[in-house]
Amino acid sequence: MTGSLEGLTVTHRRYVPYAHAHYAGNLVDGAYVLSLFGDVATEVCIRTDNDEGLFASYSDVQFRAPLRAGDVVEMTGTVTRVGRRSRTIDFEARVVCRGRPDKGESAAEVLAEPVIVATATGTVVVPAPPPAQL
Repeated sequence: MTGSLEGLTVTHRRYVPYAHAHYAGNLVDGAYVLSLFGDVATEVCIRTDNDEGLFASYSDVQFRAPLRAGDVVEMTGTVTRVGRRSRTIDFEARVVCRGRPDKGESAAEVLAEPVIVATATGTVVVPAPPPAQL
């Protein structure tokens, strides 16, 4: 693969069910966001290498705001570096809709401005490319 894959962006959205709340205030743990980043990374690998790849590491993980049950969270991964067998991906998770139990049992709203809840950088590895055919 070449550096031409740099800038490839994959985005997923997911409703966060109340079953994932672990703490008071319906807070969801940070590991939930990291697992969603892993799903985005899998799609990146499929798109770049026709393989699911393997996650090798996270670096610079930052939890910036709470994620709550009832949120709709959008995760984006952008390829920032392409090596022979590795890809570096920058991730961002944003809440785009939020439940509003204070306004009613099933009330929710679209946020005027998304709230960034987490960022990270990750490295994935993919199989070596096949030898060049003559």
